[in-house]
Amino acid sequence: MLDVNFVRENLDLVRKKMADRNFNPALLEDFTQLDGERRALIRERDELNAASNRISREVGALMRAGRKDEAEGLKAESRTIAGKNKAIEEKLDDLEAGFRNILVNVPNLPHDSAPVGRDEAANAEARRWGSPRDFAAEGFEPKDHVDLATGLGILDLERAAKITGTRFSVLSGIGAKLERALIAFMLDLHTTEHGYREMLPPFIVNDGSLFGTGQLPKFEADLFKVRDERELYLIPTAEVPLTNLHREEILSEKDLPISYTAYTPCFRSEAGSYGRDVRGLIRQHQFDKVELVKLTRPEDSYAALEQLTGDAERVLQRLELPYRVMTLSTGDIGFSSAKTYDLEVWLPSQKTYREISSCSNCEAFQARRAGIRFKRDGKSKTEFVHTLNGSGLAVGRTWLAIIENYQQPDGSVKVPKALVPYLGVETITR
Repeated sequence: MLDVNFVRENLDLVRKKMADRNFNPALLEDFTQLDGERRALIRERDELNAASNRISREVGALMRAGRKDEAEGLKAESRTIAGKNKAIEEKLDDLEAGFRNILVNVPNLPHDSAPVGRDEAANAEARRWGSPRDFAAEGFEPKDHVDLATGLGILDLERAAKITGTRFSVLSGIGAKLERALIAFMLDLHTTEHGYREMLPPFIVNDGSLFGTGQLPKFEADLFKVRDERELYLIPTAEVPLTNLHREEILSEKDLPISYTAYTPCFRSEAGSYGRDVRGLIRQHQFDKVELVKLTRPEDSYAALEQLTGDAERVLQRLELPYRVMTLSTGDIGFSSAKTYDLEVWLPSQKTYREISSCSNCEAFQARRAGIRFKRDGKSKTEFVHTLNGSGLAVGRTWLAIIENYQQPDGSVKVPKALVPYLGVETITR
């Protein structure tokens, strides 16, 4: 959520940046009117409170002087003021609700370094690592991960559809172990070399947590909700519970930065059709992910974004998977983000790069919604922290990228050197 004072003082800038994000600036159409009415009522309430306090002092003085009749007259005036104050508070409650409804639906403002554009076509490539394998030089056409993994007997989409529905999967044998090996490998790398603290949070969260990170109220249709009266949801990403660990807390400056990593399953309704993405493991309703989350001082957050992105990149480098880093345009970044880098891994079957991680700086946007603040050493005033998150990595997409990039002409799959100690084999065969 944006700071109301910033919106008030920079309304034209906010509208422009909303337009850059493909959000209708008309969302703020009633902002100025409601803000004016709200501030006028607050002034009137404050004046009435001041008058009430003055009368209270006068009543006390009159009672001490034995002038009871005059005191009773002032008490009557005080009751009239109290009635007016109650009516003002009721109006303020209604105005605050409308005011809040406007602000919670306004997205974060894009950082000035984000490319301006309507959609992913305006994303800018920042760098590449590795070279895609030349399958033609090896004399065979690469298969996609579904055909390869099904042939190896490690992926079963039909039985998954039978027990749950489409866009779920069953991994078996060495395929299941590969998933587990990837999770362990990623967590080990992030905790032993990158300085993250491993957490194991709940996989179900309340609506307050989802509001804090920006999924509610706008994106409720993308969530799986538990069917009871408790307003609980399956997590779409570990970003939600990890960020909300410090909801409504005041941290010390010495506690920052905080760096968390966690493996969790993730659940997303993924409403709508995504064409070829519906086939296989690219876009599932349930998938595994290792998440990275940082809480920092405001002045440190953009250096932290580069560090977090580099931490995710090193997973791909250790697995020797070619990838590129894209800076997302203003029209492509997520609701809560000010700046996002996407890591895209090379998929031979599609002959293109596909997203495997998004690394974002949300600045104070989530912290303001979740009430996560800190105090600088020697200061009494609190400030909002900056929150960052990124996939380190999406495990299922890493799984399929390994299957495709390490496939052999006979249908077997070599195991990346970094995973051999975790998997215990050098080649996956039927």
